[in-house]
Amino acid sequence: MKKLFSLAVLVILSVFLLAACGDDDPEVEMTDDGKRLVTFWHAMGGGPGEAIDEMVNSYNESQDEIYVDAVYQGSYEELLNQLRAVGGTSEAPSIVQVYEVGTQYMSESGFIEPLQTFIDGDDDFSVDNLEENILGYYQLDGDLYSMPFNTSNAIMFYNKDMFREAGLDPEQPPRTFSEVQEYSQQLNDATGEAGFAILIYGWFFEQLLANQGGLYLNNDNGRSAVADEALINGEEGQRIFEWLNEMNEAGTLGNFGRQWDDIRTAFAAENVAMYLDSTAATRGNVEGADFEVGTAFLPVPDGMDPQGVIVGGGSLWMTNGIAEETQEAAFDFIKYTADPEVQAVWAGATGYFPISPEAYNNEILQDIYEEYPQFTTSVDQLQNTTLTPATQGALMGVFPEARNIVENAIEALYQGEDSQELLDQAAADIEEQIERYNQQQGN
Repeated sequence: MKKLFSLAVLVILSVFLLAACGDDDPEVEMTDDGKRLVTFWHAMGGGPGEAIDEMVNSYNESQDEIYVDAVYQGSYEELLNQLRAVGGTSEAPSIVQVYEVGTQYMSESGFIEPLQTFIDGDDDFSVDNLEENILGYYQLDGDLYSMPFNTSNAIMFYNKDMFREAGLDPEQPPRTFSEVQEYSQQLNDATGEAGFAILIYGWFFEQLLANQGGLYLNNDNGRSAVADEALINGEEGQRIFEWLNEMNEAGTLGNFGRQWDDIRTAFAAENVAMYLDSTAATRGNVEGADFEVGTAFLPVPDGMDPQGVIVGGGSLWMTNGIAEETQEAAFDFIKYTADPEVQAVWAGATGYFPISPEAYNNEILQDIYEEYPQFTTSVDQLQNTTLTPATQGALMGVFPEARNIVENAIEALYQGEDSQELLDQAAADIEEQIERYNQQQGN
């Protein structure tokens, strides 16, 4: 009798547990007019934000089953903090835009559904149609976890009018570290303004390192195995710090801090003749300047062939706390963002370059490149990049922290501290962050 009673209790408990699990299944969110709702969190303000709204509106008007709601969440860092609070739950957005250095963190976060899951089941979509050097960054062990979206690299912008004033050929920008130094001195002597500047942002250090073929981390930049050693204090990193230090001591290097708007304002005001920026600034720089703007590849140390650049920008991730039908709707929109024509419009509106080579054949983009030839510099630089572990970019779960460490070291460099000691300490601090993260992840 007792056995029968126990069995009955177990059956009843099982029913309740199954019912409870059923209650926890995420529901398909619908709009008032019966469309599946896809929530898209992004970090694009200003012109790029307006271009996202236009892209989303075009998608929503192109079909009548899905409605995408694009929601601006502030900076990449602010967005990621919001995601950490709701990731893995039904409160999470369907799609989230995350900057490129969040790739390893996101892949290990437990918040996302790898896009490869949907790509493998879709006969109409192939990653072979995407730019190889862009895939090189976002593929992990051959799988695509997120869709490249706003893709950029770093280039040099320069004031052709100031070049003429200084007696420099405006069609011959500097290509090497020493040429940048020489031009900077000549520009400073002629105009009294800074010859060159670089935003205190770790991304530019990473780009200049990769352009020399230098690795940021061991184990092929964390791509052949989990990284546990920072290599930024090697000869490649030292060349960068010494180069910056020499110009700083000569008084030809402008220091405009860590804010993008400050250095862009300085360039527009002709307080600096040359500086490094993201390709996303191209349209704004050209249209906002009262002078002729030139663009050039990143410089490289003397006697070296440039190896190329790392992809920057961000990608679109699908979350796993939403209903399967919502995921399918989200994937449909993500595929739409990768369409060559959509990419052509996006690239022309923002200065980011297309993730699809086919987009370059689109008349819309060809007309824009004819009007703004400065846009083609970043495209040529990307396509001339040799795909290696250095130019694929580093993978680590603490990249934002690592960037901040490098930025602090650059600021200390400008205050007169020793370059090698600063790099050694920065490498040690990054390794401490990596060790803590790897222990938490069980790596």
